[in-house]
Amino acid sequence: MYDLKALYEAQSVQDAVRLRLEHPQAQILAGGTDVLVQMREGKRAGKELISIYGIDALRGVALEEDGTIRIGSLTSFSHITKDPIIQKYINVLGEAVDMVGGPQIRNAGTIGGNTCNGVTSADSASTLFAWDAVVELTGGNGVRKLPIQDFYISAGKVDIRPDEIQTAVLIPKASYESCFGHYIKYAMRNAMDIATTGCSVNVVLSEDKKSIVRARIAYGVAGPIPLRCSHAEAAAQGRSLTEETAEAFSSAVLEDIHPRDSWRASKAFREHIAVELAKRGLKESIRLAGGELA
Repeated sequence: MYDLKALYEAQSVQDAVRLRLEHPQAQILAGGTDVLVQMREGKRAGKELISIYGIDALRGVALEEDGTIRIGSLTSFSHITKDPIIQKYINVLGEAVDMVGGPQIRNAGTIGGNTCNGVTSADSASTLFAWDAVVELTGGNGVRKLPIQDFYISAGKVDIRPDEIQTAVLIPKASYESCFGHYIKYAMRNAMDIATTGCSVNVVLSEDKKSIVRARIAYGVAGPIPLRCSHAEAAAQGRSLTEETAEAFSSAVLEDIHPRDSWRASKAFREHIAVELAKRGLKESIRLAGGELA
C-alpha cells in the first residue's frame, strides 16, 4: 500500500502552479515510475502528491515556427521513440530513451520526470546535454528557460523553484540542424539495468564530408551530474576524419570526466570505458553523417 497524506490532481498548468504554492512540501507526480516505487519502499511515507498526469497540454512533440523541437514534459519515452519529428531530426534521443527500463516503464515514464529526478544515470540526460537542450519551467511569474547544463545543480537536485513545474524540453534548431549523433549505454545487462556509463556524441561535418565542423559529447555516470566534455569537443573541431582525430577526441575526455568508485564499477574501469565509448560514438556519428575515417 502507498502511505500518503493527500493527493491533489491538477487540471491545468496554472492549477498545478497554484497547488504548488498552496502545498510547498508536496511532491510532483508525473508517470509515477520513480515516485510510487519510492513510496512503496517507505522513502516518501506520509507525503503529499500533486499529480500533473492529467494535463494533456504537456504531452506530445511539436516543431515550433523557429524550428525549435518542443517535447512536452509528460511525453512518454515510448511516444518520443516513435514520434516522426524525433525520428527525422534527433533520432538518437528516441534510441536513448528506448533503453530505459522495460516496455511498461517506457509507456508510463516521462521525459520531465526523467530529467527532474536530477540523477546522472538517466538515459535521456547525456543526449539532452549533448544537443544543448533547454528546460522550460512555468511558475507564478511566468515562463523561465534554462540551458539543461544550468538546470542540473548536484546529484538528485535540479533548479525548480517552489512555485514551478517543468513544462517542456526544447531542442533549438541550431543544435540539431545538419547534426547526426549516437548514444551508447554500457551496463551489466542489455535490458532493465541502470547505466554504468552512458555516452552521447554528435557531429556536424563539412560539406565535402572530410572534416568535423562541430563535435559534442556528454556523459552520464561520469560525475555527480551529466556533463559535457569541452576538451574533447575542442580536440575534434576542424579536424579531418582520421583515426588520429578519433584518438585525440576520445583521450581528451579524461580531462573532463569525474567518475567514482562504486559497487557497479571502479573509477579506473569507468575511465577506460568512457574513452572507448567516445571513440565508438564519434565514429558512428561520422558514419551517420555520411563521412568515413581515412
